[in-house]
Amino acid sequence: MIRVQKWAMSAAAMLLLLSVTPSRAQLVVFDPNNYAQNVLTAARELQQINNQILSLQNQGQMLINQAKNLASLPYSSLAQLQQSIQRTQNLLKQAQRLAYDVQHIDRAFATTYAPASSSATAQDLVNNAQSRWQTAVAALQDALKVQVGVVGNLDAVRSQSASLVAASQGSTGALQVTQAGNQILALQAQQLADLTAAVVAQGRAQSLETAQRAAAQDQGREQLRRFLAPGQGYQPSNVQMFH
Repeated sequence: MIRVQKWAMSAAAMLLLLSVTPSRAQLVVFDPNNYAQNVLTAARELQQINNQILSLQNQGQMLINQAKNLASLPYSSLAQLQQSIQRTQNLLKQAQRLAYDVQHIDRAFATTYAPASSSATAQDLVNNAQSRWQTAVAALQDALKVQVGVVGNLDAVRSQSASLVAASQGSTGALQVTQAGNQILALQAQQLADLTAAVVAQGRAQSLETAQRAAAQDQGREQLRRFLAPGQGYQPSNVQMFH
């Protein structure tokens, strides 16, 4: 009985001691599982942050690439192309006597190039023949001028081609490549326009030469008819050669 009382007194003393011990003196319990879970959570959050940083970097690079693709080509050959085309057009507009005009052509073929009329005087026939010959010669001269102009444009074409190829090779984006390609196509179109102008001028000269020969043949038939016409043909006359 005495031992029981001693044990009870010892337990009571221990409880009293624990009740008066300050909180600072309490022991901290370390939980390995909880610590590992916290470390894993922190690692995952760090990985998410790294992924966000990488995504922002990719977006920034994409914006840089888009800016390059939208950058315009610093070289433009448009002004030079327009000047070359304008020079060729001016040469075509300088067509002498018979211009590139449908109404003008219709009037010429209704008068100067019309079939020889029996009512036309001999002087009219001569004047028409001379006018047709002058027009044919002028057309040949016009064709030569256009050809000279086309040859003169070759230097500009060579210079523009070199500049456009260099600009295309140095392009930094899709827009610059496209613009360089478009300008090269425009340069080819200008060359085709020059070639067309030269062919047209040469064809005009050939057509007028052919028309001049056809009109001359018709006039020759009319003059022969008049020469052989009874009562109106050739009338011999006395000519005194020596005084």
